[in-house]
Amino acid sequence: MSWIISLAISFVITAIVTPLLIPFLKKLKFGQMILEDGPTWHAKKQGTPTMGGLGFILAIAVASLIVSRSKEVLFVVIIGTLFGAVGFVDDYIKVVKKRNKGFSASAKFLCQSVVALGAAVYVYFASSHAVKIPFMAGSVDFGWLFIPFVMLVMLATVNSVNLTDGVDGLASSVSAACALFFLLAALKLGFEGVSVAIGATVGGTLGFLIYNFFPAKVFMGDTGSLYLGGILSAAAVMMGLEFSLIIAGFVFLFETLSVIIQVTSFKTTGKRVFKMSPLHHHFEMCGWKETKIVGVFTLVTLILAAVCYIGLR
Repeated sequence: MSWIISLAISFVITAIVTPLLIPFLKKLKFGQMILEDGPTWHAKKQGTPTMGGLGFILAIAVASLIVSRSKEVLFVVIIGTLFGAVGFVDDYIKVVKKRNKGFSASAKFLCQSVVALGAAVYVYFASSHAVKIPFMAGSVDFGWLFIPFVMLVMLATVNSVNLTDGVDGLASSVSAACALFFLLAALKLGFEGVSVAIGATVGGTLGFLIYNFFPAKVFMGDTGSLYLGGILSAAAVMMGLEFSLIIAGFVFLFETLSVIIQVTSFKTTGKRVFKMSPLHHHFEMCGWKETKIVGVFTLVTLILAAVCYIGLR
């Protein structure tokens, strides 16, 4: 039951640290800069403190390491933190250097790729590189192709979570729901270390939601969203559940697909499939309130997480 302890510690630390962090971020003028190509009513969010993900990153690390220092825990926490560090640099450039686009796309992708490569190589040599197939007892051994496969999964996940963070409470709610699946999967499959780190992730995201739910008092920033994507994908890779991540994290995936579909359609036909992308903005333009979007997307994730859990063998 060590995961319960890590979950509780992480929740309490996040719930205590975040309100202390908010005035500190305001004092440093670490306010969110709103992109002009988003919904016009998002302009009122300009200046809301960002980089609040630092609070739950600290909480998850502390809670996990208090309970366990196993290789599984260290791997998941370190990979999440490294991706979070990439996000921190991106946020710093945005809010301090006042460059709204942050990191150049190539530099950001290169840094993410280095982290993903390190994670893939480590798991390849230190653990099983068999990938479980949902609803089937067998698994697939990719051989050396496991390394590029894992890199693809991790890069897709971290950037998809990042894209999902566009509505108050959305990324944290969907991440908590997705993390819940990996927590239950870790318990079922016997990955105690992963359950500790992911239990702390559930607690941290729920603690953060207190202040991130609509109307948000703080945003997680790329610091938090890349961290969450990193820690979820690290847990999936450690347990061989990359395909399950695609299902449980379908909301993240479709957020990215909506952007790809939109750009491809506009460039080839001059027409847009969605009123605005990513997908959550489309529903905003359709008149959905932010709370409804968060509720529906989280419910979809919980349903898909339940399907994934049933499919575990």
